[in-house]
Formats: sequence, C-alpha cells, structure tokens
Amino acid sequence: MHVLPYIAAYGAILIFLIAVAWRFRMWAKMPIHVRWELYPVAHEGKRASYGGSYLEESEWWKKPREFSLIGELKAMIPEILFLVALKENNPKLWKKSFPFHFGLYLTAGCVGLMFFAGLLRLAAPSLLGGGFSALLSYGIMICGYLGLSLALFGAFGLLQRRLNDPDLKDFTTPADIFNLGFFLAVFGWTLLSIILVDRDFSSITAFVYHLITFQTAALPFAGINALFLSITIISLCALLVYIPMTHMSHFVGKYFAYHSIRWDDEPNLAGGPKEKAIHEVLGRKVSWAAPHIRGGGKKTWGDLATEEQVNEK
Repeated sequence: MHVLPYIAAYGAILIFLIAVAWRFRMWAKMPIHVRWELYPVAHEGKRASYGGSYLEESEWWKKPREFSLIGELKAMIPEILFLVALKENNPKLWKKSFPFHFGLYLTAGCVGLMFFAGLLRLAAPSLLGGGFSALLSYGIMICGYLGLSLALFGAFGLLQRRLNDPDLKDFTTPADIFNLGFFLAVFGWTLLSIILVDRDFSSITAFVYHLITFQTAALPFAGINALFLSITIISLCALLVYIPMTHMSHFVGKYFAYHSIRWDDEPNLAGGPKEKAIHEVLGRKVSWAAPHIRGGGKKTWGDLATEEQVNEK
C-alpha cells in the first residue's frame, strides 16, 4: 500500500503533461482566426504606448519589424497573476475569482518550492544549512497555508454565485458545480490533514524528495500520518489529472486568445505562411443557414467573399 501515493504522483504528473500538450496541439492546429485589428499590440514596443503599429511606416513590408518580449511580459504577467481584464470588466466576479486563482498559484508555488528544496538536498546539500533552510521552510508553509485558504475561499464564493446568481442560471451546468465542489473537497481535506498531522509541511516535503530520487521503498511518514497524507496525495493527484480534461484548462486557450488572436499582427506577404493559411480557410465550405450567407454547404468562404451579396428585407 505504501507505493500507491508514488504511483499516483508519477502517473498524475505524466498524464497532466500529456493532456496539456494535447490541448496546446489541438489549439495550434485550428484554422487561422479573423484578425481583431485592435491596438495597441503589446509587442509593438514604443508604439504600444499610444496604440500605434508598424503600418504607420511607408513601405512597412520592406522594413524589419520591432518585437518587444518585454512589452508582452508587461501585459501578460499582471493579467495572469491579478486577472486585470476581469477586474476592469466584471469587478463583482473578480472578487471571487481572483482569490481562487491566486490561491492556486500559491499552492503550485508551494509544490515548486518543495521540488526546489529536494533538488538542493540532492545536488547541493550544503546550501540547506542555517538560515536559508529556515527561509525555504517558511516559504513553503506561507505559500501552502495561504494558497489553500485563498483557493477554498474563492471556490466557495464562486460556487455560491453559481447557485444563487440568476444572471448565471442559463450558463451554469452540473459540470461547473462539480468542478468547484471537487476543488472544495480536495483542498479542504488537504488543509485539514496538513493542520492535523504535518503542520510544518516536513513530511510532504520529504515525500517530494523521495519522488525526485525514486526512493519508493517506504513513505517518509507512518501511522495516522500515513493515512491522512496518503489520502491527501492521491486526491491531489486525481485533481491534477482532472483539470486538463475539462474546460478548467482554459489557461491554454487564453494563451492562444492573446497570441493568435488579439496580438497576431503578422503581415500577409506574398508567398508567406499567412497567405497559405488564409487560402486554406477560404477553401472551407460554409454551411450557415443565414439568408445573407447562402452557403448551403457547397460554397466556400472564398466564393462568398468574392460574389455580390443579396440584401433581403
């Protein structure tokens, strides 16, 4: 029985990585999106400050384009960490969603610090002596307790809003309720078990070290600790596997929404990759039933874009 948490952990990590990679591949293979033409584009560098673009230049197609990774990061990091767009457009929802997401980030940071501690213990154990070891331990505890608490608070708030807000009635499915309930159950049990049997996160940190070194002969905890922490590890692994299988993997879609739709300003030059992608889309059949389209599943987008449209009253 002692190997079950190890099997669950290795399997969950592998499945999560495969599922996320599959999601990326699925989005990457989708047809090119209609360009938004909304400025500023974050990677425009200096021009982004006033909403400009490379199209300001005469004969812009003959000149090298400026690309600012720092500009993208300045837009992406606040959006990822603090959900800036949600706060601006729906502050009521942001008050529930922000603590949930930020709690998840802190919880992931806690696990990351555990792996970092394990790698240091393996590669440079001398660095773990004295004050640095204590600082790392405090970092793990702060991220762990604060992350789990914020995520629970946010998940409860989001669930309450789903159940009680009439504006969300038509957009709430049983899966939405189950997802939030799953988070509440797993994170609630995790926080309870940590408080009861592993207040300084030392046992879980030791387990992570065993994962890194493939020391699966025995758990680094015993007795009631083994029962509580084994259930905790297995339930967290189940959640890790579940997330990319559902729409909760929207972090992948959000990446493409920004980089392939909002910020895609790659010019369509003769013989370039954009020209080929656009021709592929124009060759797709249109099955829309709207009278102003008249696709009928026979005409292509190219046909509809070049023929005279009929106005019906």
